[in-house]
Amino acid sequence: MTEKNKIEILREKINEADAIVVGGASGMSAASGFRWYYEDDDDYKEIAGGLREKYKDYNSFDLFYDRRLTRGELWALNLRSIKKIYEAPTGETYTDLADLLRGKNYYIVTTNQDAQFFRVFPEDRITRLQGDWRYFQVKSGLYDKLYYNKELVYKLLPEIKNDSLPEHLIPHSVDTGEELDGWVRSPRFLQGKDYEREFERYMNFLRANMNKKVLFLELGVGMMTPMFIKEPFMNMTYQWPKAFYATINPKHAIIPKEIARKSLAIEDNIAFVLKELLGKDTSHLKREKGKDIFDSSKIY
Repeated sequence: MTEKNKIEILREKINEADAIVVGGASGMSAASGFRWYYEDDDDYKEIAGGLREKYKDYNSFDLFYDRRLTRGELWALNLRSIKKIYEAPTGETYTDLADLLRGKNYYIVTTNQDAQFFRVFPEDRITRLQGDWRYFQVKSGLYDKLYYNKELVYKLLPEIKNDSLPEHLIPHSVDTGEELDGWVRSPRFLQGKDYEREFERYMNFLRANMNKKVLFLELGVGMMTPMFIKEPFMNMTYQWPKAFYATINPKHAIIPKEIARKSLAIEDNIAFVLKELLGKDTSHLKREKGKDIFDSSKIY
């Protein structure tokens, strides 16, 4: 079966679905050009500053988890990353997905922490499984409150000196006095009332539609955290009689044999596939090949 045939099948599945559950992960943002997490691009160099050569780390993940960083250096890295998230343009993959889902009964579950989905979709149709860099939590995760951080981030950015935030400026909770940290997945990640409300909303959507024609549309999900989107999507497709599973991933579009008859794998760039589904022009897009294809299954 050609990729063109697969796109026609996917278009048909989208049109006939009673409900669409979208699972969006790192490949979704990478297809829009946001790759500093994994690659040594200009965005990463701007975020890392002198830390890039100091520690010989050439992507944000490697630098973020480098234990040689001081607290001040880690905060500088975090603040610059959050600034990039606030100032990044809205990715075309997100606006195209919004066009594709317009008028549909859909819900979005994501492991992305860059808030791109919130640029184009209503908050009440999104569940964040791994948090959101626009919010801080207390570092221990033992106080149930999220702190929207935009004002504080821009206040602290000019205070960075020599790629480090002075320790006396490291932000602390106004409620407990404890040091703050990013509200992103970690051993101390806060799964408090806000998280539980979003997760219950996702569960309610699934319960309401489990006996209908449900399309599980997986976009750019790799093997770093398969337990959040990929494995539940596959399991529900296996168990629900009218469910169908479609995965779009340029390098690792995986389908287990147990659900092969009710699944579709498109091993192509998400940006191209969404535009082709919509009948939009793709001449401005670059099709990557070989080692240049983004690997959303990279594991740290």
